[in-house]
Amino acid sequence: MATVRVVHRQPALWRQCHRTAAIGICHLHTSSSSHAPSKEHYKVLVLGGGSGGITMSARMKRMLGAENVAIVEPSEMHYYQPIWTLVGAGAKGVASSGRPTASVVPSGVKWVRSRVQEINPDTNTVRTGNGMEISYQYLIVALGLQLHYEKIKGLPEIEDWVKFKIGSNYSVQTVEKTWSALQNFKEGNAVFSFPNTPVKCAGAPQKIMYLTDAYLRKTGKRAKANVVYNTSLPVLFGVKKYADALWEIVKSRDIQVNLRQNLIEVRADKQEAVFENLDNPGETKVLEYEMLHVTPPMGPNPVVKGSLLADEAGWLDVNKETLQHNKYPNVFGIGDCTNLPTSKTAAAVAAQSSILDRTISKVLKNEKPDRKYDGYTSCPLVTNYNTVILAEFDYSGQPLETFPIDQSKERWTMYHMKADVMPHLYWHGLLKGFWGGPGPYRKIMHLGMK
Repeated sequence: MATVRVVHRQPALWRQCHRTAAIGICHLHTSSSSHAPSKEHYKVLVLGGGSGGITMSARMKRMLGAENVAIVEPSEMHYYQPIWTLVGAGAKGVASSGRPTASVVPSGVKWVRSRVQEINPDTNTVRTGNGMEISYQYLIVALGLQLHYEKIKGLPEIEDWVKFKIGSNYSVQTVEKTWSALQNFKEGNAVFSFPNTPVKCAGAPQKIMYLTDAYLRKTGKRAKANVVYNTSLPVLFGVKKYADALWEIVKSRDIQVNLRQNLIEVRADKQEAVFENLDNPGETKVLEYEMLHVTPPMGPNPVVKGSLLADEAGWLDVNKETLQHNKYPNVFGIGDCTNLPTSKTAAAVAAQSSILDRTISKVLKNEKPDRKYDGYTSCPLVTNYNTVILAEFDYSGQPLETFPIDQSKERWTMYHMKADVMPHLYWHGLLKGFWGGPGPYRKIMHLGMK
């Protein structure tokens, strides 16, 4: 019997379903919210209603019929999280990022409005928080990852983030607080952190840094500001082509970048942030701040980590090319919960969904999967209120660009794509199971040579 790791209760601010944003929209659905113990069976059971879960529910409905598919998700709202970068900078409203989960669950698919309590792949069953036991023939795990704000000393005790000028673009409860801190900035250090853990959208912590720099210039406050980016990484960005371009931007805008620095404590009463030097453990540096943007440590979903499906680090253990589980052939994974060695983004989910759809269709026919996921992911690096560097790359960290231009250059066309085109593609393409990434278009644009 799989065990479940106990997660201690945190204040409401910290209790969230942490997962990647989802893409799609449908209207009619069936739901289950009864607390009476019951048993149900589905051909395909999907765990998680983020981008990966909703997308695969839509695809499985088309493949097998809605009556054969169920999805387990407790949240009443579904969020397109990539837009939170712009919400935190005041360029978009937070309301634009969310829609009721009821509107994105595919019509006819059974929606179990509860959290996943336990997964037992040996008996092909899942137990939910409302007492249901659901058996399955095939399981798709899309449970996302967990944010751990509580691992930063002093942060959970802070009741009023606005008062202490702290924000974080990584949760719906805190993203607008980033905009408040930015608006209330007077003079001093604007500090941005990147944790010593895997994170979703690894470019996001520096996107808000560039937008803060732009906002302070626009409002005449930049001369009295010191913009500081403290990252736990040994590089500014993982792909050299884009890192080189970002270093040029950092230098031209007089932004201070400190590598291998990890945020371990916030002293709100003094407006101080404490960072540990990862190259010399135990050595710390205290920075006073006028504004602090926190990127929290992140980790595996606790239900996945506490199950037989996890690898040694707690992530869902899947084949990196087919997304099929390495031990249980009737289990599949997608998105942030997996141990796929690529960046955790909604763009990665899109590309994975196309491959996983193909993998499952082959498995259903007792055939061998014949398409391979190359690790494609994308990170639109917002560098101003009207420019973006569109980073696209694969497992090897090599650029895998859609357009036949140099995407390491700042472009307003890519900003328009980030701010306006991608949200539409998410809600009406990805979540409905119609968008599987730009692969086919890349071939066309590069005349079949990529």
